[in-house]
Amino acid sequence: MSNSADPLPLPEPDPVEPGPGADILFRGHAGWLRSLLQRRFGTEAAEELVQDTWVRVLASGRVSEIRSPRAFLWRVASRLALDRARRSARRPRPTAWREDAGPGVAGEQAERLLLKQVILDLPDPLREVFLLSRVGGLTYESIARHLNISVKTVEWRMSRALARCAERLDD
Repeated sequence: MSNSADPLPLPEPDPVEPGPGADILFRGHAGWLRSLLQRRFGTEAAEELVQDTWVRVLASGRVSEIRSPRAFLWRVASRLALDRARRSARRPRPTAWREDAGPGVAGEQAERLLLKQVILDLPDPLREVFLLSRVGGLTYESIARHLNISVKTVEWRMSRALARCAERLDD
């Protein structure tokens, strides 16, 4: 009798067969790539990036088509590093005021209060555009018509409002 709560077995991934070209590529360039990445990103990040680079190269199945191995490996590794940086930038960063407020409801209340204060401290024209866009959900064109200003002015005010909010939240 099987338990219906048991998860379904996942299929095994297809093994990647490196082949002789990948072995030569790895032995010939892994040290160089690791050294270059260590200088730019540090030892721990470099090890992960080298490993991820080889996985990506092998998964492509196009090792025999590589004409400039170092340029190709650097491009793959740098794109992986850029992807990591983008993902890291999207994650919320902990701030001192949030840690002081403690976890749970008190922290959420402190966060809402700070955000409200930051928005209220914006100059009227910036606050108005910010609220119409972020709270009202209006497009820049709709805001421009509503306020009888140009779309460029809406864009400028929004960028200033966002910059000021980010500046205040980073303090």
